[in-house]
Formats: sequence, C-alpha cells, structure tokens
Amino acid sequence: MEVAEVLPDFADAFAFEEFNRMQREALPGLLESDENVVASAPTASGKTALAELAICKALADGGTALFIAPLRALTNEKEDDWDRFEELDYSVYVVTGERDLNPRRARRADILVMTPEKLDSATRKHDSRRYDFVTDIDVCVIDEVHLLDADRRGSVLEVTISRLRRLCDPRVVALSATMPNVDDVAAWLDAPGETTFEFDESYRPVDLKSGVKTYTHGENSFADKYRRLYRAIDLAEPHLREDGQSLVFVSSRQDTVQAAKKARDEIAERDIPMGARGDYDFHTDSKELENDTLRNSVLDGVAFHHAGLSKNDRDLVEEWFKAGHVELLFSTSTLAWGVNLPARCVVIRDTKIHDPLEGEVDMSPLDVLQMLGRAGRPGYDDVGYGWVVCDAADADKYRRLLRDGKEIESRLAETLETHLNAEIAMGTITDLSEVMDWLETTFYYVRGQSKPEEYDFPNLKRRVKDCLDDLVERNFVELGDSANLSIEATPRGVLASKYYLRLGTAATFAALCDRVADEGAELEPDDILEAVATAEEFDSVSARQSERDAVNAVLVGRETDDLEAGQRKVLAILRGAADGSTPTELSSDAWVIRRNATRLISALGAFLDRLAGPHAANLARRVEARIENGVAEDAVGLTAIDGVGPGRASKLATEGLSTPGDIVDAGLDGLVSADLSEGVAERVYEGAQSLPAIEIDWGEFPETIATGENEVREVTIRNVGEPARAGIRVTVNDRGSEAPASQSGTDVPDDGVEMTSTSTYLRDEDTVPVGVFGADADDLEYTVSVVFPEAPLLPIRDRRIVDVV
Repeated sequence: MEVAEVLPDFADAFAFEEFNRMQREALPGLLESDENVVASAPTASGKTALAELAICKALADGGTALFIAPLRALTNEKEDDWDRFEELDYSVYVVTGERDLNPRRARRADILVMTPEKLDSATRKHDSRRYDFVTDIDVCVIDEVHLLDADRRGSVLEVTISRLRRLCDPRVVALSATMPNVDDVAAWLDAPGETTFEFDESYRPVDLKSGVKTYTHGENSFADKYRRLYRAIDLAEPHLREDGQSLVFVSSRQDTVQAAKKARDEIAERDIPMGARGDYDFHTDSKELENDTLRNSVLDGVAFHHAGLSKNDRDLVEEWFKAGHVELLFSTSTLAWGVNLPARCVVIRDTKIHDPLEGEVDMSPLDVLQMLGRAGRPGYDDVGYGWVVCDAADADKYRRLLRDGKEIESRLAETLETHLNAEIAMGTITDLSEVMDWLETTFYYVRGQSKPEEYDFPNLKRRVKDCLDDLVERNFVELGDSANLSIEATPRGVLASKYYLRLGTAATFAALCDRVADEGAELEPDDILEAVATAEEFDSVSARQSERDAVNAVLVGRETDDLEAGQRKVLAILRGAADGSTPTELSSDAWVIRRNATRLISALGAFLDRLAGPHAANLARRVEARIENGVAEDAVGLTAIDGVGPGRASKLATEGLSTPGDIVDAGLDGLVSADLSEGVAERVYEGAQSLPAIEIDWGEFPETIATGENEVREVTIRNVGEPARAGIRVTVNDRGSEAPASQSGTDVPDDGVEMTSTSTYLRDEDTVPVGVFGADADDLEYTVSVVFPEAPLLPIRDRRIVDVV
C-alpha cells in the first residue's frame, strides 16, 4: 500500500513510499476514526509512522498536534526529522526547558513537540497568556507510553495526560513497545477495542534471539567494567568476523569513550578484520569530526555515541554506522530510545548506572527491552542477537524479563501527595468530592481495579484521606467547614506546585521564610545554599570515597557537621560554582547538580519574595546568578546585563567596573579602554542603560534632633533607569559615639530596627515616610536600602547620621 495512494497531500511527509504490514492494519483506526488509539508493537516495527499518520489526520482537519517525546534529546531529533512537514508549510515547534519559550510561535504551531515534564509544567500554567496554547490541542501522540512505569517520570506523564484530557479533551494516540497489559492502558485512555492494537513479535521485521550472559564479579568495580567489556566483545566477535555490526550499550558518556579505546586494542590483539584505514575517501571524510578521539577511532571501525558529542559528530557516526563504515559502536541508552540504528548484535554491558541525583541504580527494565529491541537489521539480517551481561546474582531477574516482558504499572502512589497538591493549587480540585473524580481519571485507578490487592485498592479512599490530612497539617491545603467541603491551596501549596517542588523541600523553604519574616533573622548566602543542599531533590546524592577530600577542601572552616555526605557534596559543588572553581574530582556530577540547584534557588527566591520580602528574594537571585556564572560577589550585578557572561563580567571587574552603574559612568570610551571591542562595548553599554538605576534624595532630612522630639520626613527614591519592581526598606540604628562613617551602594547588611518596608513597581519615583525621633543616644544612623527581587543587582544603600542633642 503506497503512502501517496492513502495520503496524497502528505506523501512527502513520510521517509518511505510504502506502508508495512503493521502500519496497514492500523491505518483504518487512525485515519477513519476519531477514537483514541493504543498501539503496542515490537521495537523497530515502524511505530513512528503511526504517530505521523495521526498527525496528518489532525493537520488535514485543520487541527494542532502535540507529540510527547520520552527524552529531551529526542525532541531535537524530531524537529530535524519533521523538516518534511515544514516543507509542506506546516510549522513544527519544540518546547523544552532548555529553550526560551516564544508563546506566539507556540500558539501558531501546527505540531508541538514536548517532554512529559515540560507539558506538566505548561498545563499547570495553562491559564496564563504564556502557556494558553496547551488548551488548543486536537491530537496528543504519546511516544513510548510504557514510560508510565518509570519511577518519578511515570507519574508525571500519567497525571499530565489526565489533566490535558480535562483541559481540552484531545484525541490521544498512545504508542508503546510490546507490553502484556495493553488493555489497561486502553481502558485508561477510553480507547475502544477496534482502535486498540497489540502487534506481537511476528510483526518484528527481524526475529530476535536474546539471552543473559554472566561474568565473574571481582572486588574492584573498575576492573569489573573491563571483565564485562571483554564478555561483550566475545559476544560481538563472531558477528564482526562475518561483517555484521554490533552495538554495545554502556552506562555513561565517559564509559563510551573508554570502552571504545580499550575495544580497539582488544580487536587488534584478536586480529579481527575491521576498519577502513585503507579507504582514502573515508579517511578524508573522517576529518570532518570535531572530536579527536572519535576521529582516530572510526578509522578502526570503532566509534562511540552520546548526547555530549556535537550534533555534527553524532550525525556522522549514525550515517557511517548505517553505511557499514563503523562496525562496533558504543553508546548510552539515549540511542535506544531515539535513532533507528539497528545492529545484528546488541550487548548491554552495564545494567547499573550512576545517576548524579540518585546514586547507583539498576537500569530500568523498559530501557533494557528497548535496547535489545535494536537487534536485527531489516533487509540485511534474518535474526538479531541481543544479550544482557550481568552478575550471576541478577541473571534470573533478567531471564524472567526477557521471557515474560514487563507489565506497565502506575507509579502515582509514590508521589500521590505532590500531584494532589498540584491539582488543588491549579483549582482543578475545589472540594472533597472532586478528589475521587480526579483519581478516577488516572492509570493508577485503572491498574488498581486490575490488581486490587497489590494496589491496596479496597483502602484507596482512606489513602486519599490520609494524603489530604497530611497536606492540611503541613499547611499546603486548607479545608472549608463541614458545610461546604471546599479545598483550597495555601500560598505554600501554590508555590510548591508552580515551581515543581517536592513537598518536603517546599516545607523547608517555607520554614526559612518564616524565620526571616517572623523572627527578623538576617538572611545570609549560606542559609540559601544549605536550604538547597538539603532539599529532598538531592536526597539520593552520594559522595564517592574519591570525592571526599575535594569536598572537605571546599568546605574547610565551615560548620557542616550536621549535614550528610551527599548534602556536603552538593554544598561543595554549589560553593565551587559560585567561586568559579569546581574541583575536578566533583566535575562529573557538577553540571546536573548545578542545573537542579539553580532551579531550586529560583523557587526559593519566589518563596522569599512572597513570604519574607523583596530583600531576601534579591539575595537569592544574586546567589543563583553566582552559581550560574561563577563570578565574585561584588561583580554579580554585571550578569544582569544582556551579553555579559562569566568571562566578560570577570574581565570588567578586573578593570574596576563591577556594577552596571560603573558601566554607564565609564561610557563607551571607558569600555573600549577596558579592552572591549567597539561593537561589544556598545552592546554592553546599552544593556547597562536598560536596567533600573536609583538615586536617593533625602530632601530636608535633619542633621540633629532634640531628645524626646519626633519628626516625620519624606525620602524620595528616584529611578532614572528602566522601570522595575523594587523593594524599599528603611532601618534605624543606635550607633553610639564610635560608629563608622556612612557608606553608600555597598553590599552590607541593614543592621538596625526596620521602620518602613514596601514593595512597589518603581517607574519614576516614590517617597517613603521616615520617622526621626530623639532617642536616648548620641546619634542615630538611618539607612535606606533599595533592591530588585527579580534581578541580581546589588542593593543600593545610603545612610544619614542624626545627632541627638
């Protein structure tokens, strides 16, 4: 059946000309019906085409399609693959946390591509102008719906799909690798029997022979990696000798490189005929690679592939593997979920992976099955071979997985409180009766009916009540009186939902806010760093023995005895990042920890802004900017200027230009003298001018006041730069006769009694009343402090001394 015959207007949107047997059988359900669809089929059987068929039907009907990709790396690949739709004048727009959202483009897009996490975030904010596009979806395609069974990510996908269906009721097309309980997924999504497809292994284009091979486990984990590598090469060798290709999955990016290096030596030792060093054209083509190690490796027929390589290098490796120039490829799991890159032999060398946030964990059974599904090249092989290499103690577990498959379970019970809080915060649950209504839309509810004992289904209502009681007790939710049964989120609950926090972390942040607001405690950068380092999101971080000396060196002289080893590691990484000097021993996990920490600090800033005031929020914003940019505390304000990153900020600070005000005062000539090119100097100068700039006018503020007298004067806060939200605070301090001279514009605390505190959107100027009183002291020091809670600018402070006579 030719594509052009079925979809003449969309023939060019497909990468092939004819549908295969599996695709033909699914066609009527996808194109001739508007019912929801669930399709389970073996890996490499052509499921992507089912997604594209559903998208084509939506586009033909004038609708908008949403494609949910399981990994962020795959959203970019879909953007590239679907240039074919762009050529047909349909726009494709990828929405991820790594890109700045353009709401106008998202609103006008014909095809949206998102991860479950980004869709969750967007649907939580659906009533904002920025994210309203998520309520205008006509078809939602879930790629790899068996992701439902993946730890925390599974519950995110589950509640997000339930929420999306309540918001705009799109047609849902769910695609999956083979799973035994496809009927449960169909029941959850209300897909009728005629549009529920379960394609068995007979639809695999190539038969799969899979099995488990063990290795002799030693005392040294480093040596064990090489024992498993030699086992993997043993399994691949017969195929390599017959010009077949092998794909070996390892646990980390670094391991792909090290395994490829070692494999080249071993292949030479075994005299396996591989490589293309005599191919002059390929030798020339290999010079296009940006990675030196990879360039040397491919000439021996060995390569590695991971998300850290440049797109150019990944594309070339994939192209050469398909062409047969690369015969042995080492990769991380990302390749199994994304690129259609089959091999005659697939070996999973590592069944355990190191996660920076979770420590050492078993690879997901779903990942294992997905990887093995890459075995066998359609059109080239009659049989594909897939092997799991593991310790003998785990062998039976993997044999059962290969024999029986993996039923898809709901993971919602593990995070029920968090998701229930989010629904209440969004206003989708407003009274007690709606709690069960919401729960009945989840996969958890359906699976509980299938396995009532395992899911403790008879006690479900009690479980939900316990969750609600806990949310109330921890001040995330308020219940109305017995007459109206209403449920409403507190500010704490709203912020926890908005910023995607675990509830324990939100409670910690709220407690810090209470200490600042109620007790008047002065917030320090260390308070912010410790609140983040002890967040539940980092609970599973572990410190390896080799890292502990580096952690101790960073934290020397700091009181951290009450912190656990993992928390100290996070704290050390954050301190190092703020100083621009993360120790090498901590660098492997630093990127992930920093990325999560800046998100958490941003959330803490919002808590402080709402519950403790703009001055505390400004401090959090500055700490966040320092961790992002690694700049000195006195130069952090420079990062608020567009086009000024860590390097340029440090360079300008070295030249004595450490604040945006310094930049404006220096002018273009001063910036050029600081060794900026004229073009860069102009951009930096314009960026500095686009920020707020404060002048404090004390007016007729007295220099003296008699004991017992009181006066009220007004101080004017003038913004001569761009308008911005500002926090203004006035404090007074009994200095005594030995007090230091007045300071202005420096980042020192406002010691003293707070007299006035206000938050305002400062366009031109504002006035604050200041009471001057003749106290029993030699003199009094009044301080006016202005901060911008949403920008990492240093506080602007000015002081006046009033003598008491």
